[in-house]
Amino acid sequence: EGLVSSVAFSPDGTRLVSGSDDTTIRLWDTFTGEELNTLRGHEGWVSSVTFSPDDSRLATTGFDTTIRIWDTATGEALSTLRGHEGWVSSVTFSPDGTRLVSGSDDTTIRLWDTATGEELSTLRGHEGWVSSVTFSPDGTRLASAGGDNTIRLWDTATGEALKTLQGHENWVFSVAFSPDGTRLASA
Repeated sequence: EGLVSSVAFSPDGTRLVSGSDDTTIRLWDTFTGEELNTLRGHEGWVSSVTFSPDDSRLATTGFDTTIRIWDTATGEALSTLRGHEGWVSSVTFSPDGTRLVSGSDDTTIRLWDTATGEELSTLRGHEGWVSSVTFSPDGTRLASAGGDNTIRLWDTATGEALKTLQGHENWVFSVAFSPDGTRLASA
């Protein structure tokens, strides 16, 4: 009933998940268009949604500063991750599904263990909100983008900042690795 802010396909393409400023997460059948489930739990706008690589879980973020993990089969909320001090704008699973990365209005990037919910590390370097985060296809690097007009590359093992890419004259809203991990697109 509100603005849809994020969508993602399931790994097999049979379902779509959407997040909205009406505080709901909705699962859809991509063949029939039928709504399969409506999940509720965020207190405010749902800003980012993503499936785990094995299709068993969803991760969602929102204006309430939390990350929520859901069981895709039952719709049950499995855990709530807390640590960001601002709204969380982006979340994604690592290629092997063992970690999550999140970016926030608090200018931080956080790595999480998906089994325990433990925060593994906090990466700092952006001078504005972090709008988009993504793992490289092999899981060894992260890319982040944000309100400081930059894209940053990070080593996932050490948390070391590897490179800052500049060239945008305004906020960078999205980053994505090529399938082979050799290129990065930004918008």
